[in-house]
Amino acid sequence: MADVLADGPDPGADPVGYAEAQVLPLRQLTISDATLHRAVLTLASAYEAFSTSSTSTRAASSAAVTKAENEVNKICPQAAQ
Repeated sequence: MADVLADGPDPGADPVGYAEAQVLPLRQLTISDATLHRAVLTLASAYEAFSTSSTSTRAASSAAVTKAENEVNKICPQAAQ
């Protein structure tokens, strides 16, 4: 999973660009484990929502990303770093 995500911008330098860069690669991953697959798709959706959020909804979108990252990391530790 890290190889697919390695091509995006640095999340610290450009958090919105980072989120935008990850949506398509995450959705293109072939994952045989159904639980992990759902968690990764949820993460992609959270990234997409964050990248299109307005200032007024940014905190909620950021929280959704954190929650989705935590779910992926529960299944596959440190995958969503």
